[in-house]
Amino acid sequence: MLSLVREKAAQRILYLPHAARQMMRPGPMISPMEIRGVIQRGEIIEDYPEDVRGHSCLMLGIGDGERPLHVLCAPKDDYLAIITAYIPTVENWHEGFRVRIRK
Repeated sequence: MLSLVREKAAQRILYLPHAARQMMRPGPMISPMEIRGVIQRGEIIEDYPEDVRGHSCLMLGIGDGERPLHVLCAPKDDYLAIITAYIPTVENWHEGFRVRIRK
């Protein structure tokens, strides 16, 4: 899945509306360069083969200022769809932001 994500990102990246809104939230914004960095150097921490939007995955990477970033993406025929991107919090994640805290 990781190689497919990177292959489709090399073709084209499409930011879905939710991702664009999350990236532009007040406070520390998330840049497209940071998203590309997560895709190029990050790791898949959750895989969703049965997602209604198509097979997708949650990636963890490092953004500006060494902050952790999560990117939910789905490879399509000729592009990579960025569904959302956000800065994970310790209230919801542990083990280096790799494991979701179930409530």
